[in-house]
Amino acid sequence: MGILVIGAAFVDIKGFPHSTYLPTGRNVGRVEYIHGGVSRNVVEDIANVELRPTYLSIVDDTPIGTDVRQKLIKHKVNVDYLLSRPNGMGTWLAVFDNNGDVAGSISVRPDMTPILELLQEKGDEIFEKADSVILEVDLDKDIVKKILELADKHGIKKFAVVSNMSIAVERRDFMQRFDCFICNLKEASLLFLDNYEDKSPEDMCQILSERVVRANIPSMIVTMGEAGAVYADRNGDKGICPARKVIVKDTTGAGDAFCAGVAIGMTYNKTLRESVDMGSMLAASVITSSENVCPRFLPEELGIHLS
Repeated sequence: MGILVIGAAFVDIKGFPHSTYLPTGRNVGRVEYIHGGVSRNVVEDIANVELRPTYLSIVDDTPIGTDVRQKLIKHKVNVDYLLSRPNGMGTWLAVFDNNGDVAGSISVRPDMTPILELLQEKGDEIFEKADSVILEVDLDKDIVKKILELADKHGIKKFAVVSNMSIAVERRDFMQRFDCFICNLKEASLLFLDNYEDKSPEDMCQILSERVVRANIPSMIVTMGEAGAVYADRNGDKGICPARKVIVKDTTGAGDAFCAGVAIGMTYNKTLRESVDMGSMLAASVITSSENVCPRFLPEELGIHLS
């Protein structure tokens, strides 16, 4: 089965100004409707590396939900465990500034409780074939508990990503159970109850190393936008991975591609440093794309050799 990805699917409504963005004024521009959601983006990016991931989620029982399912199938994602329910998808409304960065957003989360029922019924069947699992740590707590229980039972690696950090901070007690937790600088500030926005990569690397050792977190990565990413594990390994120099079209989805690259690397026995570099490469490919997904790669191009 390869990598299993669990989380909510969204419809993204994105607005882009034609000229200088005015936060308190009316802006002429364009509006796009696209398939979104952290986990949906991650699983599509993994599929674009030809690794045939499995997506466990919910879509609407509407033409939009059908479109999401069909696009995932086209990308060769296994959708055997993709449920269809009324109002099964969330909505993310975002406005971007002239640099391609999010100026403001509002999200509506879907009800994910049917996922717990599916895990209780078919959990062993799903997890026994997986090499690793990536999950949104801000899912309902009972769902996260069940996923961790199944992953431990079947001895697979576990990676945590974030959709809503205000919810994820309530999951601190789970952090020690993930092989790696991935977040951005603002999310790290919320998690550790501090402000890191003015920190250099060198400062943040040292802070992160101290934090993961103190909290006994196996490993953690913090992305810092154009400053790159820092990583550390509880054994003292730490470092900085500079961002690749590219022409930015849209930063949406770059963090999700980064998570996909890291999880791919760590799943298939790359070092933490090598996995962070792989995430940086996939993120750069998304930033330069007009479709917000990474282009096709063969596993061998990333140094992944499957048996």
